[in-house]
Amino acid sequence: MDQQYDYIIVGGGSAGSALGNRLSASPDKSVLILEAGRRDSKWDVFIHMPAALSFPIGNKRYDWKYESEPEPFMNDRRIYHARGKLLGGSSSINGMIWQRGNPMDYERWAGDLGMENWDYAHCLPYFKKMENCLADPANPYRGNSGPLELERGPIKSPLFKAFFDSTQQAGYSRTDDVNGFKQEGFAAFDRNVRRGRRLSAARAYLYPVRNRKNLTIKTKAMVRKVIFEGVRAVGVEVIIKGKSTVIRGKEIVLCGGAINTPQILQLSGVGKASDLEKLGIKVVKDLPGVGSNLQDHLEVYVQYSCTQPVSMQPMLKFWRRPFIGAEWLFLRKGPGATNHFEAGGFARSNDSVAYPNLMFHFLPLAIRYDGTAPSGGHGYQVHVGPMYSDSRGTISIKSTDPFEKPSLRFNYLSTPQDRQEWIEAVHVARNILTQKAMDPFNGGEVSPGAGVASDEEILDWVRRDGETALHPSCTAKMGTDEMSVVDPKTMKVHGVEGLRVVDASVFPYVTNGNIYAPVMMVAEKAADLILGNEPLPPERLDFYRHVAS
Repeated sequence: MDQQYDYIIVGGGSAGSALGNRLSASPDKSVLILEAGRRDSKWDVFIHMPAALSFPIGNKRYDWKYESEPEPFMNDRRIYHARGKLLGGSSSINGMIWQRGNPMDYERWAGDLGMENWDYAHCLPYFKKMENCLADPANPYRGNSGPLELERGPIKSPLFKAFFDSTQQAGYSRTDDVNGFKQEGFAAFDRNVRRGRRLSAARAYLYPVRNRKNLTIKTKAMVRKVIFEGVRAVGVEVIIKGKSTVIRGKEIVLCGGAINTPQILQLSGVGKASDLEKLGIKVVKDLPGVGSNLQDHLEVYVQYSCTQPVSMQPMLKFWRRPFIGAEWLFLRKGPGATNHFEAGGFARSNDSVAYPNLMFHFLPLAIRYDGTAPSGGHGYQVHVGPMYSDSRGTISIKSTDPFEKPSLRFNYLSTPQDRQEWIEAVHVARNILTQKAMDPFNGGEVSPGAGVASDEEILDWVRRDGETALHPSCTAKMGTDEMSVVDPKTMKVHGVEGLRVVDASVFPYVTNGNIYAPVMMVAEKAADLILGNEPLPPERLDFYRHVAS
């Protein structure tokens, strides 16, 4: 640890794992990854069994356990935010759902000044580079030789067929692949599962190359701040086993995610000057955009009772766990091998939006992220919420202590557009779930229930029951305006040298779906920018655009 590294990667999560692989591919470049969490033991069932995804949430061994400040438009509730506390980061505890987002998301990114090389044509080659899409390897929109093996949900339950039929009866289309030509519509989802086992970013990118002599991975290493000489980053101060030390590096790359990256920047003197000065932090660079522009996806569960014994609800019974675990452990099959989120889709809630603004996950059981289930027997549910809300929040440190969690305020439901789309989202979900195709299974709505009918009652329920979909992003956005933090052509932090950011914080706008795939795409694209490689040539394939009737 006493040498100077060419690259110090702060954060061994999703983006950090990909960068660790790509940057260390050059044998003449030394790479150090510093991860504040622990190793991801190969024997840990809670990490590797897909169906066990609810167990790490809320467990301090796996989860940093963040909470927002009282949200002013959510009845002053504090919204719980899980973040991965181990190698692989949140990819080691997430729902394993692979969603690229809509091509129009990247066209929207490219509409910002200086972002022209982040349109869909320039991003598509990097999505393909990292994918090994087992379901459709010949599809020109999909990759077939990358490190991230993707399988598609088997959707065997009769509830899935009924759900798909009901979406069509409600006027929505099917699509072959939500990550291909047409996102809009309903289909089986891709997932990061390899032969019945979670495939995290660490397992896909780091473990195959962990023996490279030029790659060092250090866990339980909490970075206190970036060390500057003038405006040049020259190292990091890191706490290991309670002792503080400085490690020098030619380039520092922050991969802490949308919460920890702005925290480290602010602790290091990069952020809104007036806020830093109040805490006695020496200002290195006044960048008011650090910690601003916070975006996320809020969601609710619309749950129904099921009249037939076809849901996965019995699998939740405690006495079944040993049998489920044994089948998964020895055969990698059975209920333990599914992530539950096998299907869903994207729809527009009104005709004024250019592309889908709602996402649905359908589950053949009724359950919350924390593993709790409503009383009763069989059930099913959809997760639904707006995808590109115009609500914006902030992240700001409270002190100079890196162990003190920053203040998070998301401002969910703070705008008229956000509230209107929420009303529409619940109406669309109910319309789908009450179509004729669902009649053989429909035992009545459990949540929110018949007592929630008017628009104001719907909003009140969302305020009481809404949960984060765990997609915080956009807090150190790429761009060239006065609120941008990162140069989109180099990933360098504006106004300083030797410091870059590569993670979900650099998104200018949150993407339409789960954000893991876009984070990995950004990391792959950033690796070429950092190394000075010739970028992959753009692929100008057509994609679906809705034409208003």
